[in-house]
Amino acid sequence: MSQDTPLIGILVMGLGMAFILGTLAQRIRISPLVGYLLAGIAVGPFTPGFVADQSLAGELSEIGIILLMFGVGLHFSLKDLIAVRAVAVPGALMQIAASILIGGGVGWLLGFTPGACLIFGIALSVASTVVLLRTLQEQRLIETERGRLSVGWLIIQDLVTVLALVLLPIFAPIMQAGGHASISLGGILVAIALTIGKVAAFMALMLVVGQRVIPAILHYVAHTGSRELFRLSLLALALGVAFIATEWFDVSFALGAFVAGMVLSESELSHRAAEETLPLRDAFAVLFFISVGMLFNPLVLFRQPLPLLLTFLVIMIGTPLAVIGILRLLRQPWNTTLFIASGLAQIGEFSFILAALGVKMHVLDPHGRDLILGASILSILVNPFILMATQRIEAWIARRAPHPTDAVPDETGILLPPPVPTRLDDHVIVVGYGRVGRLVVDGLMRKGEKVLIVETGKISTPDYPPDRVECLVANAVESRTVKALNLEKARLLLVAIPEPFEAGQIISQARAIRKDLTIIARAHYDSAVEHLASLGADHVIMGEREMALAMLERSGAIVQPGA
Repeated sequence: MSQDTPLIGILVMGLGMAFILGTLAQRIRISPLVGYLLAGIAVGPFTPGFVADQSLAGELSEIGIILLMFGVGLHFSLKDLIAVRAVAVPGALMQIAASILIGGGVGWLLGFTPGACLIFGIALSVASTVVLLRTLQEQRLIETERGRLSVGWLIIQDLVTVLALVLLPIFAPIMQAGGHASISLGGILVAIALTIGKVAAFMALMLVVGQRVIPAILHYVAHTGSRELFRLSLLALALGVAFIATEWFDVSFALGAFVAGMVLSESELSHRAAEETLPLRDAFAVLFFISVGMLFNPLVLFRQPLPLLLTFLVIMIGTPLAVIGILRLLRQPWNTTLFIASGLAQIGEFSFILAALGVKMHVLDPHGRDLILGASILSILVNPFILMATQRIEAWIARRAPHPTDAVPDETGILLPPPVPTRLDDHVIVVGYGRVGRLVVDGLMRKGEKVLIVETGKISTPDYPPDRVECLVANAVESRTVKALNLEKARLLLVAIPEPFEAGQIISQARAIRKDLTIIARAHYDSAVEHLASLGADHVIMGEREMALAMLERSGAIVQPGA
C-alpha cells in the first residue's frame, strides 16, 4: 500500500521513526537531530524493511529549508547584514578558499583528477544552512552578534555556491579532458556577470516592490481576523518568493526565502509571522534530516574507511582550524570564533547538489560522491557534541579573559580601545537594550534613577538627561567590560539579554566581584531559570510565568499562601 501512497508512507513512517529515535536521543541527553538522521537511515534504501521515496523526501525537505530560512529572515534585517559585512564577506571567502585547498589536497591523495579535486573541495567547503540555523534557534542566538555573523557567513557561502553551480558546467570540458580542452574567457565573464546581475535584480525587486507588497498583503489578511488565512498567506508568500527566486533569477530556494523574511522583518507583524510558521517549520525541518539520512549507505563505513576518515577530518578539523585562524586574524573575540568554527564543522544540502552535478558532468565519480555523503552524515551526527564541547571551552576562556588593555573589534571589524570606566555611582546597570531593555530603562528614568546601559551594537536612545544616563558600547561578557561597570558602587544589575549562556557569564563575573549586589535576569524556559540562579542571580524573570501571574492578579484570582 505504501507504494500507492508514497507521501503518506514517508510522513507516517519517517516522522514516526523520527519521533521515536529523537525521543531516545533526547532521553540520553544528545541532540534529537541524531535521532532524525538515524530515522532517515532506517527508512532509506540501504536498510531492510520499509523504503521511503527518496525524490519525494528531497522535495519535502526543500520546503523545510524554505520555511527555516524565511523564519531566520524574520529575525534579521538588512542593517544586521551590513553590520557584519566587514567580517562575514572576507571571512567566508577566505574560509571557502582554505577548505577547497584542504579538500582538494585530500582528493589528490585519493587519486582524483584535478577537476574532481576542485568539485570535491568546493563540496567540503560549504556548511549546511539547516544544521547551523537550527542550532542558532535552539540556543536563541539568532539576534546576537555571533548569530548575525553566522547568518551573514552562510549567505556568502550560499552566493558562492550559486556562482559555482553556474560556472562548473562551463569548465566541464576542460575538467573532463584533463586540462587539454580550451574554454572561452568571454563565456566565463558573461556567466559571472549574468549570475551577479540576476542576484542583484532579485534583491532590487524584493527591496523595491516586495517591501511594499508583502507587508501590505499580510496587513490586509491580519485585519480579516482569520488566523487560518494568515498562516496560509505566510506559507504562500514564503514558498512563492522562493519559487520565483529559483525559476526566474536562478537564486537558491534558501536565499529567496531568507530575503522574503528579511523584507517582512521591518513590519510590526514579523513576530506574529515567526510564531505562526514555527510548527510547520519544525515539522519540515525534521523531514530534511530524514532525507539526508536516506542518502547514507552504512556499508561505506566498512568498504572505504580510510578515505571516509580523511574526508571527515577535512570537515571536522581542517575547516574549523581555518575559521579560527581567519577570525582571529580579523580580531574577533574567542567566544564568537569558537562558536562559528564549531557551527561550520559540518556539510549538508549544498554539498549534495555540488556532488550530484559533478557526477552528472562525468567529472566526479560515484566513489567521491559517496565519500561526501558519508562524511556529511557523520559530521551532522557529531556536530552537536562539538558544540557542547565548545561551550565548555568558552566557559574556560571566559574565566581567563584577556587583559583589560587588550583592544577588540566591534561588529564592523574596527579595533576598539578598552571601555572607559563609568563615572556613575549608586546606579542601575542594564545589560541589553533590546525591546525588554528599552522598557526597563524608560521605567527607571521615570523613577529618577541613574542608569548605565551596556549594549554590543550602536545605541539609539531618547533624550535622556546626560548626567543620569551613560551608554557603553561593549560586550558585557568580557572581563574588561565588567571592570568598567563600577559594580562596587552600583545598586542593581539587570541582565536583559535573552541568551542564557552569555547572561550566565555576566552574572558569575559580577557575583565574583561583589557578593551583596542584587542581580535580576530574564529567561525563556525553566532550565535557563535554574542555570542563572545557580550562577548567582537573585531573581530570574520568566516571561510566560510573569504574564500568567499578571493575568491572575488582574482577574483577582491569586490565592495568598495560607488563605
